[in-house]
Amino acid sequence: MEQLGGVYAAVLTPRTETGELDEAGFTSLLHWLIGKGIQGFAINGATGELTRTTEEEFATLMQLAAEALRGRARFLAGIGGGSVEACVRLAFVAERAGAEAFLLPVPWFFRYSQPDLKAFCTAVGDAVTTPVLLYNLPQFTNGLEAETSVALIASCERIVGIKDSSGSLDTVQLLSKREIRAQRLIGNDAVLAGAIEQSLLDGVVSGVACVLPEFILSIYRAGMRDSGETKFRELSAALAEVIAQLDVLPTPWGLKVLAEARGLAPATYPMPLAAERKQQREALLSWFADNRARLLAE
Repeated sequence: MEQLGGVYAAVLTPRTETGELDEAGFTSLLHWLIGKGIQGFAINGATGELTRTTEEEFATLMQLAAEALRGRARFLAGIGGGSVEACVRLAFVAERAGAEAFLLPVPWFFRYSQPDLKAFCTAVGDAVTTPVLLYNLPQFTNGLEAETSVALIASCERIVGIKDSSGSLDTVQLLSKREIRAQRLIGNDAVLAGAIEQSLLDGVVSGVACVLPEFILSIYRAGMRDSGETKFRELSAALAEVIAQLDVLPTPWGLKVLAEARGLAPATYPMPLAAERKQQREALLSWFADNRARLLAE
């Protein structure tokens, strides 16, 4: 497949107050991000609350993405599910919509061994024709060890790389050390700067880029020019500050707060906000108001 690269925005899935998909809001968000310079998207990942998405809603998201992005930008589709069959059903929908590649997380809830995960990923890879990227997300699912990921990429024709959201660089370091040809996408903003400094990535799938695209594009471009330059160091320090603020709230609630603050989509949540969460939300809004000009300066 064509080499993946650059900045992909991990897209929120806007919803109404009653929980239905906000189709107009989703399409508007895609158009806005393109206008800010984003040319790649990851849809139905953790930022998009994949565990909340029904198969019917997934089909709608794929249709909307195809219509909004055709000829303008490319997209990756998260096909996470509780079984091989569920993932393959989503894959066929995404393939028809024109997804460039699939993001394959391993099943959540139950604990599985590394051989279990290898068998699962191999079965999905063997059942589809579009390239697959492993989606390593140990904070919310079973984690793929570096050796397991590298073995899958080396042995399964359809598995062409990884979106590593673990917060560790172990897997991309091992791929580089063994000189295995693979697509290396960093999926955790906290290690983006380190991956750039060590030349361990082909691109980034960034949740922060969904609400602060100017900021992430500036960091990426500065790092690609010279990761030792002062501007890159300053932007990297600012990114660490952003992440510290966002991480107070559950993923992706903090991103929803900033999206609403920027007028992109109302912030709705899958459950009522406890008093503590309301206070944290207000604190994040206050911090963003104080730092908005600094973060959005291109």
